[in-house]
Amino acid sequence: MKRVAPLWALLMLLPLAAWAEDRPGTVIDGFTGKPIAGAVITAGNSTMQTDAQGQFRAPDGTAAVQVRAVGYARASLPQDADLQAIKLTPLQPKGLYLTVYGIGAPFLRDPALDVMAKSRLNALVIDIKGDRGLIPYPSAVPLAGKIGALKVRTVPDLKEMVASLKAKGIYLIGRIVTFKDDLLATSHPQWAVKLGGGIWKDREGLAWLDPYQREAWDYPLSIAEEAAAAGFDEIQFDYIRFPDAVGLAFSRPTDEASRVSTIVDFLKEAKRRLTPYNVFLAMDSFGYVCWNENDTGIGQRIENIATVAEVVSPMLYPSGFQFGIPGYRNPIQAPYEIVFKSLEECKRRTAGTPLHYRPWLQAFTDYAFGGKAFGADEIGKQTKAARDASTDGWMLWNPRNVYSTNDIKPEAP
Repeated sequence: MKRVAPLWALLMLLPLAAWAEDRPGTVIDGFTGKPIAGAVITAGNSTMQTDAQGQFRAPDGTAAVQVRAVGYARASLPQDADLQAIKLTPLQPKGLYLTVYGIGAPFLRDPALDVMAKSRLNALVIDIKGDRGLIPYPSAVPLAGKIGALKVRTVPDLKEMVASLKAKGIYLIGRIVTFKDDLLATSHPQWAVKLGGGIWKDREGLAWLDPYQREAWDYPLSIAEEAAAAGFDEIQFDYIRFPDAVGLAFSRPTDEASRVSTIVDFLKEAKRRLTPYNVFLAMDSFGYVCWNENDTGIGQRIENIATVAEVVSPMLYPSGFQFGIPGYRNPIQAPYEIVFKSLEECKRRTAGTPLHYRPWLQAFTDYAFGGKAFGADEIGKQTKAARDASTDGWMLWNPRNVYSTNDIKPEAP
């Protein structure tokens, strides 16, 4: 006669997760006490979002519970923490940008930090992989050393740098130039954008990666993971697009649908790989992406991007709006309107989605409409426009990394 094991013995064979109880929790605004809907909870290998009442259920037995919501500082709680009222602190990043060289040069970095302190700014965008493919710290990604990306070292220890800046209360954004990568494209020509049978070069003489070549994705994503593991709050992908040039050859026929889906798929893969680190997923876009109903020929269509990215940073430099916007043909004379109306157009198109906007603003001399300097008046109008549009903060771009309290004034709390 065949013997049947008792029920208790069968239950012992089940994984713990099969009968362990979930842990209920609630995420609230630390100032108002109101529930935060759509907050992202990471617990072990599980990810969930809070409902309209700010509530969630985390699997029991996880090492820690990590929480984030755009507009708030991140939080991490130990395994045995009370999850019933997780308070997040409101945070609107307002910051400056430092290049691969700027972060390592005291004569650029220290004055920028001084401007931040005096102007009450709280965020810093740092090149983790710059426009020319350089990585400023000793990356452990093998391909970085092989292609020459580590030949300029301005940050001896990434984690140490992050810790020192976080000790000053600075929100850190790691900028990663994605598909514009001369070093990787020239060393792996099978991944490069082509023209006339050879590797195509842009106006700066730099080669690009073919976004359709998914094997090439692992490299920028591995760099992103290093930055996330080092403690950055946000990973910002720049040049996450197809080149804005005609007649180029890719590894497959190109059209709008395939370009858009490729950019979205890259963001999805970035989200999957960055989830364990509880970092915000952000990307930069062309300013005209706010206005164009198509993908602007580069794969950036805001409605599709809104399905994945948490923060989009349109580059709303008035100098970049060569055709102006409706009602404003000379953008240099209308910095407030360029920023405000572009953001309102973007928000209209993505209403009902959780996407947030944090624009890039112009803090450099105009190059397209007569060379007007952008000082306190022009910068102030742009930041006011961002505030009036209820954005998640703003960032000032100056490629020379030269900032002054004469131009950047403190905003009212």
